[in-house]
Amino acid sequence: MLTKTSISAIRVLTYLGLRGTTEPISPKYLAGQLDESPTYLAKVTRHLVKAGILRAHRGVGGGVTLKQRPEQITMLAIVEACQGAILGSFCEGAGDKDLNKACAFHQAAAELQ
Repeated sequence: MLTKTSISAIRVLTYLGLRGTTEPISPKYLAGQLDESPTYLAKVTRHLVKAGILRAHRGVGGGVTLKQRPEQITMLAIVEACQGAILGSFCEGAGDKDLNKACAFHQAAAELQ
């Protein structure tokens, strides 16, 4: 399940990807465009910067820009930046190389990974 943070991150990245410019955009401006809380969106963009998906620019004209080309950014990278690693040991068969012995959740997580 996607959290509000992940959904907001997807919206931010979609907006930046469709913008077609490399000029930094402030999280406050992004919040206004996406009808989000500026404080919350600043938190979301920090997650994406820490994950290497966005680049932060300081100063008067500062803001964030995409660090990678849009087609290089995966849904897995976005979700893991916001929610942490997906792959985990959630069932008895999780440590097995044979995923048929694992639960459906673990099989889906392994496929995403």
